[in-house]
Amino acid sequence: MGEIFANYDIVGAVWKTIQLAVLSAIGATVIGTIVAVLRVSPVPVLRGIGTTFVNTFRNTPLTVLMIMSVLGFSFLLGLQIREDFADNAFWWAVIMLSLYHAAFVCEALRSGINTVPAGQAEAARSIGLTFKQSLLEVILPQSFRGAIAPLVSTYIALIKNTTVAAVIGVAESAGILATITENEGGSLPLFLVFALIFVVLTLPLGVLGTNLSRKLAVKR
Repeated sequence: MGEIFANYDIVGAVWKTIQLAVLSAIGATVIGTIVAVLRVSPVPVLRGIGTTFVNTFRNTPLTVLMIMSVLGFSFLLGLQIREDFADNAFWWAVIMLSLYHAAFVCEALRSGINTVPAGQAEAARSIGLTFKQSLLEVILPQSFRGAIAPLVSTYIALIKNTTVAAVIGVAESAGILATITENEGGSLPLFLVFALIFVVLTLPLGVLGTNLSRKLAVKR
């Protein structure tokens, strides 16, 4: 194992995984929040756009999205984000991970919005708040508090799904594991090391989410 760690940049691969997870989580949260607003919008066209987005990305395999990004958008259509292949693949992976998990963030937030009593929205309108003001000042803050548990589950799934980026050549944890297995052969200790890496990345997030959901639960 010591020779493998010396010959392969496992630390760099783990760092790449963390970068993928953090950037994609930020993107998924921003996009998912916007789509959630569209989903609860009083305008039918906007609701239709939000519904179409969720149904499209939630029901499309992430592997298909990854391959389509590089082979379809990058190679066939020439939509290069970076000139360097590795950087280009990395940023396409971030985009596809963000879009895919934004659909789940949206549904998590929508479930949180449904926990907000309808009377609060009516009270906000009665004092003259617009739909936008009601969302930003009354509904969304409470919906995030009510959706902590499903949001954390989505982020944990996102961390594990960063392994899919290996199919387009991103040198993250799964990619370096595949390279080591191909060159050195697989072994149980090696697989246990990489399994432990993902446990270390996801377990603290799960514990933090549980504590936050208890502390920030909206009293009814």
